[in-house]
Amino acid sequence: MTASSSATTPAITSTFAAFAQQVDYSLMQQLRPDPQATPDGQDHRPREVRSGHYVPVTPTPLPNPDYVAHSPELFDALGLDGTLVHDGEFRSVFSGDLSNMSEPMRPYGWATGYALSIYGTEYNQQCPFGNGNGYGDGRAISVVEGMFKGQRWEMQLKGGGPTPYCRGADGRAVLRSSVREFLAQEFMHALGIPTSRSLTLYVSHDENVRRPWYSGTSPSMDPDILVDNPAAITTRVAPSFLRVGQLELFARRARSEAHPEAHQELQMIVQHLIERNYREEIDDSLPFPTQVVQLAQLFRERLIRLVGDWMRVGYCQGNFNSDNCAAGGFTLDYGPFGFCELFDPRFQPWTGGGIHFSFFNQPKAAETNYRMFWSALSTLMKDHPAEKADLDLLHETFSEAMKGELEAMWAGKLGLSSVAPELIGDLLQLMVASKADYTIVFRELTSLPKEVTPLKRGFYMPSDTQLDAQWNAWLTRWQQQLSGGGEPKQITASMQRANAAITWREWLIAPAYEQAARGDYSLVHELQTVFRNPYEPLSPELAARYDQLKPQEFFGAGGISHYSCSS
Repeated sequence: MTASSSATTPAITSTFAAFAQQVDYSLMQQLRPDPQATPDGQDHRPREVRSGHYVPVTPTPLPNPDYVAHSPELFDALGLDGTLVHDGEFRSVFSGDLSNMSEPMRPYGWATGYALSIYGTEYNQQCPFGNGNGYGDGRAISVVEGMFKGQRWEMQLKGGGPTPYCRGADGRAVLRSSVREFLAQEFMHALGIPTSRSLTLYVSHDENVRRPWYSGTSPSMDPDILVDNPAAITTRVAPSFLRVGQLELFARRARSEAHPEAHQELQMIVQHLIERNYREEIDDSLPFPTQVVQLAQLFRERLIRLVGDWMRVGYCQGNFNSDNCAAGGFTLDYGPFGFCELFDPRFQPWTGGGIHFSFFNQPKAAETNYRMFWSALSTLMKDHPAEKADLDLLHETFSEAMKGELEAMWAGKLGLSSVAPELIGDLLQLMVASKADYTIVFRELTSLPKEVTPLKRGFYMPSDTQLDAQWNAWLTRWQQQLSGGGEPKQITASMQRANAAITWREWLIAPAYEQAARGDYSLVHELQTVFRNPYEPLSPELAARYDQLKPQEFFGAGGISHYSCSS
């Protein structure tokens, strides 16, 4: 790292040479490459990967990459000067060109395989070889791992071209999905929820990729046209990109004795997960089986808290399979996600997700992912009955712990000092009956209204006298439970920390990626400003645009109210 400018303040990294000195590839140094991989990373066709933890692979550069945006907040956290986004070598790396890299950088990145479980059921059908050996990072290629401001971070290109796991696809990401992921990761971070982060977004207006999508405000559930969209690469950043599905893959191989080193490879990746994501909390002097139990405890805590936060802010992941579940316990893979506007417990933006990945079913989806995590770790515990019993208890009591987290979350949203399931259940029923906007109504409740009128700003239909009376009766009960819980100003402040002033509204995101496709990135930058402090009220000018109910014409519109996984 560049020499510190003072004893406590590291110098800002302002040159690519200084950036390169911070790389440290622990994954490639500690884990095993696929023994069938090419040494230079020229490995872009679909094939079986039967062993090893990663495949060296070179990304496919974007032709004439154009800068769209970067995250100033993440650059600051990493100690990077914002001018680096226009540095030629920096731009090359994060638009997919590693060809001119020299030591300590490597001229290739890496992709990883993982297993697929959907709601706790193991699948191999999505693998082109029918055995799970061809499923993994089809277009995500990690290119940098290193120490930045004393913390280890991994940088991964989304849309970096095909890998052996591409299943015959082009490995590209369209600008539309790249803008969504770039903005959503930083919005989630601003909401205070653990997440992968967004470093940079580059686009090529010289390379288009064709994807199915929706025409205008088509009500079709499935895409009804083919659309050419500029190819883009967004770089996402996290302590690691290890997934529950990766542990599953190696556990499946160990259980089936797929090759002589399968059990050892499972233990190695679990050890690597602890090193990358949990070492500060797990003592490395403890016996490995004890560390595994602590890992299971810590991951459970993180996962439960994460899903509680998702519910709090109205986020629906859409496709919460185990391969989309970060083993580090943070939000990962912003594909067919959405944020609930019109409150509906069954809200599900992804047309392929079904009820099992819907908004209010996410705690159950998390439990099924935890079951796969527990199952993978259990494979290592055959000779350790005491630790296996501890592991089993964590699995058996997951739903009870999840229930407690959710009850505390709802109490926090309402400023209550104790849980009140009946009060909350009645509120949610009223919100459904009133066709209430999830974010607006909860934010209006932070002003502690004694009657319904202030809440009507968040109703999608006029309320009648009977419904108003039900609301007023509920508000009276709520005020009674609030009494004695502190000063009103304190309660309001606490509620405002739990209920954001704004939310993600897809009908306001679409114009940004549509303009960006024409080379105008101003709305992307404006949305970065809007999402920067989501618990603070917007300026009147921005609120007039971004703090509004969803217009009627967008209800049921493909690409806005629902969408396929086409990206």
